[in-house]
Amino acid sequence: MNRNRAAERWLLLAIVILSLSAASFSQIAVGISVRVGPPPLPVYAQPICPGPGFFWTPGYWGWNDDGGYYWVPGTWVVAPVGMLWTPGYWGWGGGVYAWHAGYWGPHIGFYGGINYGFGYTGVGFVGGEWRGGAFYYNRSVTNVSVTNVTHVYNRTVVVNNTRTVSYNGGQGGVEARPTPQEESAAHEHHAAPLAAQTEHEHAASQNRQNFASENHGRPAIAATARPGDFSGHSAVPARSAGGEYHAPAMSPKEARVNSTPANKGNSEGGFRPFTKPNSTNGSPNNSQNKGSAGNQNRGSAANPTYQQHGNPASNPPRENTSHPAPQHRSSPPPQQHKSSPPPKQSAPKQEHHKGR
Repeated sequence: MNRNRAAERWLLLAIVILSLSAASFSQIAVGISVRVGPPPLPVYAQPICPGPGFFWTPGYWGWNDDGGYYWVPGTWVVAPVGMLWTPGYWGWGGGVYAWHAGYWGPHIGFYGGINYGFGYTGVGFVGGEWRGGAFYYNRSVTNVSVTNVTHVYNRTVVVNNTRTVSYNGGQGGVEARPTPQEESAAHEHHAAPLAAQTEHEHAASQNRQNFASENHGRPAIAATARPGDFSGHSAVPARSAGGEYHAPAMSPKEARVNSTPANKGNSEGGFRPFTKPNSTNGSPNNSQNKGSAGNQNRGSAANPTYQQHGNPASNPPRENTSHPAPQHRSSPPPQQHKSSPPPKQSAPKQEHHKGR
């Protein structure tokens, strides 16, 4: 009798946990929509891997309705065994930029063709692989010490471009559509971001230094060795901004758009391609598939709100790839009108150093 009651209690607890996890994932997957595009990805070094079993999750621009875009530092997290992280991405569609949340799964899905670096070249992941219950790291594109990690290999890859554009579709965005493999991965069972990841994102939103209005696309904390550890010995500052910063022409509250079926970001349907607006009437047209298994998406590109400048080849590459990358077309940005940034709040100064 006692055993049956204990089993019932455990079963009930498991159902509650799964329900909460599903609800949390559903909330994350819905995403948000805004009228202004994210800044380019900053250039930064990867902190050294803390130890075996840690998986790299690249940094990205999050959104806050009061302060606008803020940088969520890239970080190493303990991965669920056998699972790979598909990063989230911003995509243009229905007149807005919608966030498509990342997820864990057995294969890498579509993440907008964004070259996040360190193995995330825009298609797939070349930073490592699972072999049985152990994760092996490709030292050619990840910062791993053989003193701490012994499961390593070297697979030489070559960089073809250094694009820093951070969104898919629209004017100046990455023109990439999902491969058949990515479409298949999108229909597999997915797991929500880990609690450590969501807490890491929330902590980043509480630090004014992470907001684009404060750092102008060059965050003082671009990456960390562990989630939520923004201390000086763990944090790595950006080497440079990915492009010239232009303040949005509207406040964050004005830029925010209520999600509708037409513009929702959806993690499970994250492979949904976005289209460029028509140059004559602003309505979207079907974009052509420029991606392939080896496409790279890192080079100079214009953004309706933030503009790239300088020679992208002058920026240090984040990783290499063994496949050539097709060039993606971009259109010149429209004239921007600066507006006042959101109210600033004082934050304690932090000391940072480079991770490599």
